[in-house]
Amino acid sequence: MSRFEDLISTVAHYQDLAAENYTRVRSLAEELRAGLCAHIGAIDGVCVRLVPPAGPFEPKDYGDQAFSVPPKGFRPLGAIVFGLAVRVSVGTDWMRVVMECQKIGDEFIANIVGGEEYRLSIPLKDNDPEPFYDHIYEHVLDWFKAQIERYEAGDYGTREIGFDISRKSDEAMA
Repeated sequence: MSRFEDLISTVAHYQDLAAENYTRVRSLAEELRAGLCAHIGAIDGVCVRLVPPAGPFEPKDYGDQAFSVPPKGFRPLGAIVFGLAVRVSVGTDWMRVVMECQKIGDEFIANIVGGEEYRLSIPLKDNDPEPFYDHIYEHVLDWFKAQIERYEAGDYGTREIGFDISRKSDEAMA
């Protein structure tokens, strides 16, 4: 085998693993989108969307654009980041929670950026999703509770919000 053939073979294996990694993260994200909303129990419509992990966003599903890695073409093998928009009001306010996911050994690490990580065993289908949904829900709820406590203690002098909020426009609601 020539050096070039060895390089091509090695890169093909690398891309196979990158595709496996992307598929694993994408499956988790899709499950989160549907399962977390059901777990929260919103009775008036969709309450979780897949959104880009950075930049402006609207409360809609972005599909492939919700991920830091493209679905096709040459993909890096490493952590993949995506955003979850969680509806936080009866109306149209959505909070973005950014998730960074990676495989380490026989575990899959889902880290809430700015929060705590959650470890899942592989294969992911063998995991009970309820504790993971609770982990994300508690992260969102605890952020608001902490801000309430800071306000009530008189310590709310910064304007830092800690996450991005999007409000659905009236036109988009029609």
